[in-house]
Amino acid sequence: MGENNRVIDVKEIHKTYDLGEIKVHALKGVSLEINNGDFVSIMGASGSGKSTFMNIIGCLDKPTSGEYYLDNNQVSSLDTDELAEIRNKKIGFVFQSFNLLARTTAIENVELPMIYNNTDSKKRAELANQAIKMVGLDGREHHLPSQLSGGQQQRVAIARAIVNNPSIILADEPTGNLDSQTSLGIMEIFKALNKRGKTIIMITHEQDIAKHAERIITFKDGYVIEDKARG
Repeated sequence: MGENNRVIDVKEIHKTYDLGEIKVHALKGVSLEINNGDFVSIMGASGSGKSTFMNIIGCLDKPTSGEYYLDNNQVSSLDTDELAEIRNKKIGFVFQSFNLLARTTAIENVELPMIYNNTDSKKRAELANQAIKMVGLDGREHHLPSQLSGGQQQRVAIARAIVNNPSIILADEPTGNLDSQTSLGIMEIFKALNKRGKTIIMITHEQDIAKHAERIITFKDGYVIEDKARG
């Protein structure tokens, strides 16, 4: 695949956390490429570096050294405001704990990213409704999170992640709080989004969830120890 198809390109990324007298080397020279439209699972034990890697590619953190190109733009040297702008435009996040506002209806939760973008209220409602339909929650728009099951709450979180039409979705243990049947439904949504051209990068410690991706990258002690296409 050509360079133009690369959405993420990391070269020799190192990340060191300075904890007083102790230095923690979370990433020790990670290099990999992810192409537009890929569906990738990232696996590894706690402390393997996978979450640090996700934070860097999600523009939530910067590498200590090395280069990160997002859509062929060097982003590892951008400042906090520039990173926030890129994050808002290009990346949708889905977390294990859903991160919904408790006193806010499903549709209002989905509209949140557009409020930061100053999208007008009519357009917000229209796009939020489309996203809610896409995740199969029609009729639940005005329910509070407490009135929804875990799987439904995660669908709201996915709708919120896709409402700005990002090209990349980063999912951190998206099925970690869900039973296996509900998890399958969430994986079907990710597959459908991937078919629509979204690049999906998902952290999971569950082998059967990882298998839904086309490629599995395994981290250990700050290194990539395996990177294989599922087949």
